[in-house]
Amino acid sequence: MSERAMKNFLAVFIGTDEAMKASGWAQLSDAQRHEREQAGMQAWGQWVERHQDVIVEIGTPLGKTLRVSHDGVEKIRNALTAFTIVRADSHEAAAKLFEGHPHFAIFPGDSVEVMECLPLPR
Repeated sequence: MSERAMKNFLAVFIGTDEAMKASGWAQLSDAQRHEREQAGMQAWGQWVERHQDVIVEIGTPLGKTLRVSHDGVEKIRNALTAFTIVRADSHEAAAKLFEGHPHFAIFPGDSVEVMECLPLPR
């Protein structure tokens, strides 16, 4: 598929309490955690370099959540930790970009959810 025909995909990084506990992250010493954080950021940077040609928006970590509904605004908690937008030939190809990602391979992240950014209806 040509670059022009490629689709955009939103990748949402998920971090759950269960994944944090299973990783043993909280039991690491400060020095061990710092070492793992440094290794994780280096690996994340390498992931970005390898995929720079398909990254549309590098994204950022996500902060606290406010939900707005017909009932007003309320503080809530969710498992969303960061996002990235990539382009790929297919949904499966986009998802494969995140296999072995440092978010869950080094950091205590749970998963990355990938969904297509659909065009607006006309």
